[in-house]
Amino acid sequence: MDQRNISGDYDVLLDLVKSRASVRELKPDPIPDEYVTQILEVGRWAMSGANGQPWERMFVRRVVLAALLATIALWPGGPALALDKVRLGKAVPNSFAFGATEVGIEAKIFEAEGIEVEVTSFRGDAQLQQALAAGGVDVGLGSGPGLGFRAKGAPAIGVAAMYGPPANLALVLPFASPIRTLADLKGKRIGVTTAGSLTDWLVRELSRQQGWGSDGIQIVALGQMQARLAAIQRGELDGMVIEAATGYELEEAGKAKNFMLFGDIAKHFYTHVIFATDDLIEKRPDLLRRFLRGWFKTIAFMRANKDFAVASEAKTIEVKPSIAARIYDAQISGFSADGAWNPAAIDVIRHSLKELGILSVVPEAKAISNDQFVPVRF
Repeated sequence: MDQRNISGDYDVLLDLVKSRASVRELKPDPIPDEYVTQILEVGRWAMSGANGQPWERMFVRRVVLAALLATIALWPGGPALALDKVRLGKAVPNSFAFGATEVGIEAKIFEAEGIEVEVTSFRGDAQLQQALAAGGVDVGLGSGPGLGFRAKGAPAIGVAAMYGPPANLALVLPFASPIRTLADLKGKRIGVTTAGSLTDWLVRELSRQQGWGSDGIQIVALGQMQARLAAIQRGELDGMVIEAATGYELEEAGKAKNFMLFGDIAKHFYTHVIFATDDLIEKRPDLLRRFLRGWFKTIAFMRANKDFAVASEAKTIEVKPSIAARIYDAQISGFSADGAWNPAAIDVIRHSLKELGILSVVPEAKAISNDQFVPVRF
């Protein structure tokens, strides 16, 4: 910090602030724009001499500019203000895509945006949407088909694309399964998380593409993966839809195997999107923008720092680092770099919501997604 005698040239003191490309350069973590503006406004007011007698103007200059200088001098030692909290909900806890949250936290990327992220995990899209509706979380990481909840009146909407085709989700079968081809799936019982969830949608879409209609494969909603795995081991299910990461781990343990990745059946699609509540959008849009900036900075960081990302993800989704590295290689390219919506992918989701009976009509794109915050630039 350039130390100047505050009883000297006050114009020089103000120039000390203005001469920097940004006041935020004085601190590794960015100072919010509103505080930069306030500091400069106070400085200009002080240099105008305020109002009053000459001795009063001198006093005001000394006090205000000394306070201004002290504030900036102290900023590098730690944030002067508490971080803004964003309550984030994950539709499921063990998703590699959602694990980017912890990468951003651990790398202090969100902290650099002045944000503390508080994470809660749920057991599917329905629970996440309930939490968004109840005001329990501000931002949600959910599925593309979850956009349909908005058309049903949910007080949350998709604000950014997060992950493209569902290469991160697999149809997992027992090792001894007699199923060899897709045609063998007709009439089989496949476990999903909840009705209307992404896993439900994928099985119905697979059935439709095979020419069996949306109910050619029996869908059984059993919630968490552990319940579905137990049902498979009892012979009550023929397979289940889970994270490919978990499938690889089950494969190493000799319990099950990945039969197919769903990215092969949905080329134009959003597996995951970022939701925000109407309350956050209307009352704190700048906080949402900062969160999204932190998110997409995290994705860029993950692409450039594989070892860090793999180590963090392995802890979050509770798999071996070797499995996390395998998932990273398969899935890192699927992340959106800036959150911008692809109309073709939105169209697939819009029409599927009607085709699968989730909605009675095809919703307009703007009825289920908000484009005012994307693309995100940094």
